Amino acid sequence: MLLIGIAGGTGSGKTTVVNQIVEALNPNRVTLISQDDYYNETSHLSYDERCKINFDHPSAIDFDLLIKHVKKLKDGKSINKPVYSFKNHNRSTETVLTSPEKVIIVEGILVFTNRELRKLMDIKLFVYADSDERLIRRLRRDIRERGRDFDEVISRYQETLKPMHDQFIEPSKSYADIIIPHDDYNSVAINIVKTVIQEALKNEAK
Repeated sequence: MLLIGIAGGTGSGKTTVVNQIVEALNPNRVTLISQDDYYNETSHLSYDERCKINFDHPSAIDFDLLIKHVKKLKDGKSINKPVYSFKNHNRSTETVLTSPEKVIIVEGILVFTNRELRKLMDIKLFVYADSDERLIRRLRRDIRERGRDFDEVISRYQETLKPMHDQFIEPSKSYADIIIPHDDYNSVAINIVKTVIQEALKNEAK
């Protein structure tokens, strides 16, 4: 079993990289775990209070549960993965039964900031993108997919996203085994990553 960690700033293109890797390895052989589903459960707070949470700080993540679930998957056991609602700024009441596969991918902006989680990873990838490009992608995603308005996204970017990126996310790329300078045409780096993963799987099978 191979555990791959994929980190990078918001809007850096992590999802694209993940999808390319999953497609190359066969989706039926990959278990995907997103850090976003492990934001802390905050039902004790009002909606307005939840809106003020700094979701780009490591303290917003339930790393204890995430690490527990990753360890169970590595032990060959299934988990009930939480589901997070960005519309409600809270974990939903639903869970998804998730089984371990040959490759487990854990992705998210903060997954390299936790030492215990990093130690569980066999390969660590950091997806890099220009800050302007990341902001544009974040605007498009949050407005189209998460019901945010323009002013809200810009305000959050200035007050939390950029400062937290500079403090936590950008420095975490020093833990990466491979840094992928992502753009829509970057196939060379992706092919290298695919080769590294496939070789690691072959060696593990011996």
